[in-house]
Amino acid sequence: MSRSVDRAVGARAFLRASVWVLLPAALAATGCAGETERSAPAGAAARMAAADQNGGSGSGGGRLMIVSAAGSYLAGSFAQRNRDYGSAADYFSSVLSADAENRSIRRSAYLSLVAGGRMEEALEIARAVVAENPGAVIASLSLVIDDVRRKQYEAASMRLEAMPRRGLNTFTVPLLLAWSKAGEKKYDEALATLAKIAEIPNFAALAVMHQGLINDIAGRKDAAEAAYRQALGDRPTLRVVEALGAFLERQGRGQEAEEIYKGYLAENPESGALDEAFERRQGTGAAKLPPRAVVDPVEGMAEVFYNLAGTLAQGRSSDPALIYGRFALYLNPDFPIGQLLVGGVLESVDRAADAIAVYDKVDPKSPLSWAARLRKAGALHGLERTDEAIALLRSMADERSDDPDAPIRLGDTLRAKERFDEAVEAYSSAVRRIGTLEKRHWSVLYARGIAYERTKRWPLAEKDFLRALELTPEQPYVLNYLGYSWVDQGLHLERAQRMIERAVALRPNDGYIVDSLGWVLYRLGKYQGAAEQLERAVTLRPEDATINDHLGDAYWRVGRYTEAQFQWKRALSLDPDKELIPEIQRKLRSGLLAKNPADRPG
Repeated sequence: MSRSVDRAVGARAFLRASVWVLLPAALAATGCAGETERSAPAGAAARMAAADQNGGSGSGGGRLMIVSAAGSYLAGSFAQRNRDYGSAADYFSSVLSADAENRSIRRSAYLSLVAGGRMEEALEIARAVVAENPGAVIASLSLVIDDVRRKQYEAASMRLEAMPRRGLNTFTVPLLLAWSKAGEKKYDEALATLAKIAEIPNFAALAVMHQGLINDIAGRKDAAEAAYRQALGDRPTLRVVEALGAFLERQGRGQEAEEIYKGYLAENPESGALDEAFERRQGTGAAKLPPRAVVDPVEGMAEVFYNLAGTLAQGRSSDPALIYGRFALYLNPDFPIGQLLVGGVLESVDRAADAIAVYDKVDPKSPLSWAARLRKAGALHGLERTDEAIALLRSMADERSDDPDAPIRLGDTLRAKERFDEAVEAYSSAVRRIGTLEKRHWSVLYARGIAYERTKRWPLAEKDFLRALELTPEQPYVLNYLGYSWVDQGLHLERAQRMIERAVALRPNDGYIVDSLGWVLYRLGKYQGAAEQLERAVTLRPEDATINDHLGDAYWRVGRYTEAQFQWKRALSLDPDKELIPEIQRKLRSGLLAKNPADRPG
């Protein structure tokens, strides 16, 4: 069967680290307007020239400085657009040496330094930014962070109380202020600040959770437990579960804690974040009791920034999410769940090498180290360092002989490189480790089915696809892939049509699935309907060679010969699978001579 890509988008069962996000996604678009502008500063080149003419000497020296400064600005802007934060910071810092008073360049240098995790350098610029513009929100927050790290909580409180309360700051400032008040041991003031936020329904869970954390630090056990349990709600998040569970264990109520851990695991069976807690309960881990989820106000503020970063990341506001994530890690460098979040944001903006650097900093003793290493493997693969990714995943698979996560990820990586025989072995190892398959394991069978099909072991592939459908009868990707495969082989065409029609109903804007429907109609001789569906598929996936080829065939069958020739030529221009090329070339010479579409190779 010929396909230009897997028709299986989105069907991987990768381990995902749990992320505690309690802020509403509606805030994701709110943020740092006014501190992220990237347009060229007015008059920058003129000021550079003037500075050079006043201070430069020698023939041509002024022109060289202008070219160098302007070039650095352009290079910095390019690097910033490509999220190459380190290079952007270097270039903008270089421009500042020639145009030190330019506010826009100073702001760009500051933001690039923060995004690149170079907080100490960023703080120097932040002081100048705030001195010139006291309303600069992000730079002011940097100075709050600096105060808190040096345990100057009163100074932090004063800065926060002076900050405007608008946009995201409507909630950010009170949360941070509560923690700075807690640092001053003014717990009642801190809790009163949070109580105002707790009155807003969308923010109640966040405020109540932080009330629990502050009460816990203050030694107010009853109030802490009450707040934690209120924050737990119907669908508890990992951070709330960890905080309440650790609290209960410290009170000698380990069995209650274990029940909470089990409840979370029942809803999130692939999470390994609580492995350490279960080992502790079973007596196989460290004997010491777990620490508080937040041990001091510095870590409390880190939690706030982590919450903000998670919400912004969910809303795909990558740049501000990264900045707040970096704030969290500067306050609490040993913060595994924050490191996973920052690494994930970096991967989302194609900065895989930077993400790897963050994942490598996760403490190997952390329960989240396993997830960090899995993500590192994915990032290595994204950088075309696939052999390193495979080696890492093989070692992880050997390290945990009963854990299916590494073999699954290994199979996905091998399948992406079209090493299908090896992928089958990896998936089969995962299936053996799983033992009794549950609904959530459909994707492993589906992935192995694809690998079987690509190695021409159709009976085994069909068996996996059918078993996957037993687990999830309404899974559109399985319905589509099995249906398409049957159509391609001229098998079970009526049943395949029903399956693919259902897949289209479930995923109406998926070009590959719409193509499958068009192709089954074609194979059934329903050419007009096939042409209509395939036209829509090409609109959804215009760069897919196979879909364009299919549309050409349908056009030919309905007498639209010129358009058919155009589609076949277009298919050849789109780098089709090698086995398709001779067939397309033959059609361009002779058209479709056979009246029976089953005579034509798929």
